[in-house]
Amino acid sequence: MPTAIAPSAIPPPPHAPSATVAERQLSAPTLGTVVDEHLRWIGRWHRAAFFWREARLPAEALAMPTAFVQWVREAKDAELSHQPAIDRLVGLHEQLHRLARLVLMRAAEGDPPTLDSYAAVAERFEEFMAQCRRIERAFGAAGSSIDPLTGLRNRTGLYEELEREMNRFRRTGRPFCIALCDLDRFKSVNDTYGHDAGDRVLVATAGAVNRGIRNFDEAFRLGGEEILILLKDASLTEGAGVLERLRADIAAQQVLIADGRSISVTASFGVAEADLTVHPEDLPSIADRALYEAKRAGRNRVVLAGPETGSPDRP
Repeated sequence: MPTAIAPSAIPPPPHAPSATVAERQLSAPTLGTVVDEHLRWIGRWHRAAFFWREARLPAEALAMPTAFVQWVREAKDAELSHQPAIDRLVGLHEQLHRLARLVLMRAAEGDPPTLDSYAAVAERFEEFMAQCRRIERAFGAAGSSIDPLTGLRNRTGLYEELEREMNRFRRTGRPFCIALCDLDRFKSVNDTYGHDAGDRVLVATAGAVNRGIRNFDEAFRLGGEEILILLKDASLTEGAGVLERLRADIAAQQVLIADGRSISVTASFGVAEADLTVHPEDLPSIADRALYEAKRAGRNRVVLAGPETGSPDRP
C-alpha cells in the first residue's frame, strides 16, 4: 500500500546554501500541483495543436510541465518508485507527452491532428489524471487507519483494540476471538488473470467480510490477501459459527473481472479464543498456526486453535 510522501530530499544546486526541512517541504510538489499544472498544459496544447499558424504561440507556452518530474524524485526519495501504481503513472506520463509532441511536430509542418491522433492524446491524458487522483487518495488514506483498496481497517490501532478487548474480558469474564482469513491460491489469480482481477477479488472479499460479521466486530487488512477479524464478546464456538457462514459466502460469490468473465475463490480461517494467560499480541500467532492447519488439511475450511496449538514463548 503506498505511504505518505516524505519531505523533499532533492539536493540543492552546486554551491547553493542547503535548504531547511521546512523550506524543502514548502517547495515540494504534490500530486495536486501535478494535476493543476497538467490542466493548464492541456489548454496550451489544444491551442498549439489546432491553431498553430494563427496563434504563433511562444516557445514557453509549449513547455512540458515540470512538477511531475520533481514529484517522481520525491517518490524515489521516499522509496515509492518501485510500486506498481507509481510505475504505471510514470509510464502514462511518458506516453502522454510522447503522443502530444508528435501531434505538435506534425501541426508545425501543416498537418492538423487526425481524430485518431487527438483521441490517443485525450485518452492518455484522462488515464494519467485518473491515476494521479487514485494515488493521491491512497496517500491520504495511508496516513489514516483505512486500507485504501478494501476499505477495511489497516494495522493501525490493531493491538490497542486487542488490549481493549482483553481488558473487557478481565472485567466481564466474556471472551473474544480473533480469526485470520487467507484467500486460497490467491497468487494464481494474479498470475492467471492479472493484478486488476486480484484487486477485484480482494475488494469483493472485503465486502463479504463486512456483510458477514456483526456490526460491533472489526476487520483489519494485514497486507496482501490476509485479513484479521476481531469477533468481540464471542466464544470459540460462537465465533466458529460466524466464520463458517462467512467462509460459505466467500466461496459462493462470483467476482466479475475486466474481460467480462466471473471467477470465484475460497478462503481458509484459523481461529483463536482469548485466554487470560495469553498476551493479546500473541493471539494472531496462535490463529496463524490454526490457519496453517486449515491450509494443510485442504483449504476452504475453518480450523479452531486448541490446546495443542500452544502459545509462542515471550521473552
